[in-house]
Amino acid sequence: MKNLSILGSTGSIGTSALDIVRMHPDRFQIKALTAANNILSFSKQIEEFKPELVAVINEKKAMELSRSLKGSCRPEILFGEAGFIEAASYKTSDIVLLAMVGAAGLKPALAAIESKKQIALANKETLVMAGEIIMAKARENDVPILPVDSEHSAIFQCLKGSRKRDLKKIFLTASGGPFRKKSFDEFDQITLEDALNHPTWNMGHKITIDSASLMNKGLEIVEAVHLFDVSHKEIEVIVHPQSIVHSMVGFKDGSIIAQMGQPDMKGAISYALSGPERLDLQMDFPLFATLGALKFDAPDTQKFPSLLFAYEACKQKGTLPAVMNAANEVAVNAFLEKRIDFLDIFRLISKTMALHTRIDNPDLFSIIEADCWARDNAQSLI
Repeated sequence: MKNLSILGSTGSIGTSALDIVRMHPDRFQIKALTAANNILSFSKQIEEFKPELVAVINEKKAMELSRSLKGSCRPEILFGEAGFIEAASYKTSDIVLLAMVGAAGLKPALAAIESKKQIALANKETLVMAGEIIMAKARENDVPILPVDSEHSAIFQCLKGSRKRDLKKIFLTASGGPFRKKSFDEFDQITLEDALNHPTWNMGHKITIDSASLMNKGLEIVEAVHLFDVSHKEIEVIVHPQSIVHSMVGFKDGSIIAQMGQPDMKGAISYALSGPERLDLQMDFPLFATLGALKFDAPDTQKFPSLLFAYEACKQKGTLPAVMNAANEVAVNAFLEKRIDFLDIFRLISKTMALHTRIDNPDLFSIIEADCWARDNAQSLI
């Protein structure tokens, strides 16, 4: 029996993880859960899984949650950053699934590592902002960080049984999002509703917009650099609209190993929670005979400059990746609120990165300071 803390349990990753717990109640027990604003769904999860500790975004939501809970289900209710940190380091948890979205996952991730919890990482922003610090802390505390993103899980699985020194290239696949076939001339007509209509994956709003702009792939480039200790020059993004090949690795003898499956996050989540054992998830294999050819294309960086931003952030290092991430979070939020257009997301990130004075080898304080500066700057540009 493994005891779990899930940070971000009402999001797409969190709900998929709880589906796995339902399927295998003899393998997993929920000890702590956190959520931000969806109190109705969160209270139902609490009543079903009966965690010992829960946390929400602020005191008002904590009071709302307390009123919504029925019967004898009365976990300890915390709120704010301190509450999330407590859930991440909860004493009886073995594994912490970090499924929070955005920079808010950084401090809980560090708390989980310092408490020597196994990390199942879905919060890519944590490594984008402070990858060197996070990975060093993980090594220092002998804590495994297991990727939950389908692409990084695929790479992790493909590397099993192979020598790191034989690795030559990582092929990071991207669905291409809803605008893969749209011409650049049409990008100024993109609406919020268009961007939220992802053709393959079912995700939360922020990640869906990141997928539409290909910034999700940019963030994943930075994440892969830290997870697999490679140069950004060894990472190639390939557009694969069917999302059957989740990613590939190439070796110096010219061979390539791919990991494939249905576009469903349960596979990657379950491997992070139970690997190398594979749980029965009752999922069908892809119907290869009806798929015909698997399609691969090079990404168009004129339409999607997010990839160029990410490669530049990897090249310069320091505080620039954190600035890129913060500017993107502000831009996506503004787009979701219909305060800016889709193309403004790219403009806002580019201008913020260009205005930043990079700090090399930053400590955590400098990273958080750069994150705050980028958010303020991006807001002022809006």
